[in-house]
Amino acid sequence: VQLVESGGGLVQPGGSLRLSCSASGFTFSRYYMSWVRQAPGKGLEWVSEINSGGGSTNYPDSVKGRFTVSRDNAKNTLYLQMNSLKPEDTALYYCAASQGSWGQGTQVTVSS
Repeated sequence: VQLVESGGGLVQPGGSLRLSCSASGFTFSRYYMSWVRQAPGKGLEWVSEINSGGGSTNYPDSVKGRFTVSRDNAKNTLYLQMNSLKPEDTALYYCAASQGSWGQGTQVTVSS
């Protein structure tokens, strides 16, 4: 089982990034998927969830209206479109599957 995130980087406040998470070694389409982040010196924060078919999503208030999670089950890939980024969005972003697997994370830094 492997989850590999990509797409992180340095972006200015107000900018956008699209994260990707490529899955392998399990039946991706069967599982809910989530994005979770960890800011420097802080605990884990859940930032999005999508059901197995992609038709239902959930977000905390901190990112609602700015972040959009999606998935392509044909490509075994999860996405997170992040718009209107703020400095407080700076964190290591992980994708996680509901069967317990996690990726290694991709760093997002929002700074001018």
